Amino acid sequence: MGFEFLDVMFRGICVGVAASITVGPVAVLCIQRTLSKSRRSGIVSGLGVACADTFMAMAALFFYSMLQTQIEQYNTLLRVIGGIFVVIVGVYIFAQNPVPQIRRNRAGKTSLWQDFASIFGLTIANFIMVIPYILAFFAVFKISGGDITHEGVGGFIRAVFIIAGFFGGAAAWWTMLAFVINLFRRRFRPRHMLTINHVAGLIIGILGIYTILSTFLDIFPNVGY
Repeated sequence: MGFEFLDVMFRGICVGVAASITVGPVAVLCIQRTLSKSRRSGIVSGLGVACADTFMAMAALFFYSMLQTQIEQYNTLLRVIGGIFVVIVGVYIFAQNPVPQIRRNRAGKTSLWQDFASIFGLTIANFIMVIPYILAFFAVFKISGGDITHEGVGGFIRAVFIIAGFFGGAAAWWTMLAFVINLFRRRFRPRHMLTINHVAGLIIGILGIYTILSTFLDIFPNVGY
C-alpha cells in the first residue's frame, strides 16, 4: 500500500515538473526578476506559479473524479488526444522565441509578497489554458479519477499524495531554475532562453509521442509475436 502511494506521488511530481518546464510569459517574468532583482525574488515568484498551478491541478483532479465513468469509458481515446495535445504544445514551445519578451519586461521595485501575489494572479488568470494542459499531462502519466474515488479514505490519501507531488515537482523546478539563472547571471544572455525553449519543446513533444505509441501498444500487445 505504501508503495502505491509513493507511485502516485512520483507521478504527481512528474506532472508538476512537466507542467512547469515551458518558457511562457510567466516563466519569462520569473527569470527576469531573478536577473534584475535577486534570486529570492525569482524563487518567490516561482513559488507563486507553483501554488497557482497546484490549485488548478486540484480542479483538474476533481474534474477527473466527477467524470470518472465517462473518462474510463473513453480512456484510450483521451490518452491519444492528450498525447496529441502535448505534442502540439511541444512544437509550439519549440517554435517560440522568448528573447523579445525578455527585453520588453522591466522589473519594478516590489516586495517579495507583491512578487508572489502578482504572479499568482497572472497564472490563475490563464486557467482556461492551464487546466487542459495539466489534464493532458495527467493522461500522459496515467493519473485518473480512479486514483481518488475508490477505497474511501485510501482514495483521499492518493489525491493528497498526487497534489503534494505536483506541488513538490513544480516548486522544485522553479527553485532550481532561479538558482541556475542566478548562478550564471553574469554569463546569461536572453538568447539562452531560446535554447531552453528548444530543449523543453523536444522533451514535451517526446512525452506526447511516447503516450500515443504506448497507448497503441497497449491496444495491440501481441502485434509482431
